[in-house]
Amino acid sequence: MSNLKDGWSFHQMLAEHCGLHLRKKVFYTFDPKAMNHILLKEMNSFPPQRIGNGNLFFGNGLLDTAGEKHRKQRKMLNPVFSIAHMRSMMPMFNDIAQKVLKRVQSGPAEIDLLGWMARTALELIGQSGFGYSFDNMEDDVPKHKYSLVIKDLVQVSVTMSSAFLPLLCKLFSAKTRTLLMNAFPSKAIHEVRDMVMYMHEFSIKLYEEKKRALEEGDEALMRQLGQGKDILSILMKDNINANAEDKLDEDEIIAQTSTRTFIFAAMDTTSNAMSRILQLLSVHPDVQDKMRQEISQARQERQGENLSYDELVALPYLDAVCRETMRLYPPVSSIARRAMEDSVVPLSKPVRGVDGLEITEVFIPKGTMVSISILNSNRNTDFWGPDAMEWKPERWLSSLPDSVTNAKIPGVYSHLMTFNGGGRSCIGFKFSQLEMKVIISMLVEKFKLSPAPGKDIFWQMSGISSPVVVGGDGHPKLPLLVESAK
Repeated sequence: MSNLKDGWSFHQMLAEHCGLHLRKKVFYTFDPKAMNHILLKEMNSFPPQRIGNGNLFFGNGLLDTAGEKHRKQRKMLNPVFSIAHMRSMMPMFNDIAQKVLKRVQSGPAEIDLLGWMARTALELIGQSGFGYSFDNMEDDVPKHKYSLVIKDLVQVSVTMSSAFLPLLCKLFSAKTRTLLMNAFPSKAIHEVRDMVMYMHEFSIKLYEEKKRALEEGDEALMRQLGQGKDILSILMKDNINANAEDKLDEDEIIAQTSTRTFIFAAMDTTSNAMSRILQLLSVHPDVQDKMRQEISQARQERQGENLSYDELVALPYLDAVCRETMRLYPPVSSIARRAMEDSVVPLSKPVRGVDGLEITEVFIPKGTMVSISILNSNRNTDFWGPDAMEWKPERWLSSLPDSVTNAKIPGVYSHLMTFNGGGRSCIGFKFSQLEMKVIISMLVEKFKLSPAPGKDIFWQMSGISSPVVVGGDGHPKLPLLVESAK
């Protein structure tokens, strides 16, 4: 439902003509009570649709496990995404942001900011997540093999996950699958195999280096790029001291470094979200000027020094712009689940069936695909009002209407479904918010952003929404005119 060039109008059509729920092979909903049932109350009965497929590429990481294994991994990972740890990451985030500023010309010059946001996001997760640098941010194009492999694997993994992997998983053992991939006369499959093997071997190398440093003591950790403060180092230290029932095995830790847990979840979604904010600011110069004024004033109060974590997150207008963009334009449009058993899902807003009878709950047979619309939940006029389809950062500068707060939307972030909800909500959403605010604030303070002349931008809805130039080559990019703000 999201792999469409005109997916935005398709989701809008479903909202307008099908109401809060649609069931014909797929149960499509953005009803708060139904979402609470599926994502919270009966979470284990509705696991992600593709669980079991992703671990063929990435191992048994957080996003590719369910049940007790998922609970155990999440318990170990929660502390590394705490606010205290986010505060300790600020110097690293600021250093990388400064590198981006040096590479963005003072112009006026046309620059593909999507490309730079993707590189920035990978470098941020590399240094803060693993204590490893993928990109010196000095070259015109990224040169590290990992940067190139991950870019190609993202699209391939989505395509193969839906078209090929479910059947492969169902019919064959892991050993047989490997033999089949080696023997299959397909260059594309062999290329995927080689990319997966490269990423896996790279993850093992990272793990072994961290393990040796931990065994040698704090001095060895301090010699590494992350100085022992990166997510992987903290996770491994916590795991050493964990109770036997909570301890992760080596394969599970290695899987986190190559899975969607860190790289995929932290890279494309956040870089595209930052790009969306930059593009909106370019077409709303009044908002851009107001944000620049807020940031500049805060920096002046610090005598030009970088803002601390608490000072940055306390900037109301920057926060409002980020929240409103995440509301109206979530990078991912829907959440896919599959019913593992027969279930009766309650509805907060009854509907009338074709027989005229009122329906307050829906029977979902085992095996039914469930699609929860992030997009339509975030844009629901019943809750957000008649201006729900408008981008209005000011709505966040005062208390939200009771219709929003009383709706009991199960999202983990600001009554929004953007970062999911329940036990499988995005574990790194605070990391993502911090990344957005650091990079956006520094860019907007120094540069004025404008639309590139003659290049209209359309956001196509694929797995993750991405910008393309209308009439261009179809490859994701965001050319904007960048010049000094002074």
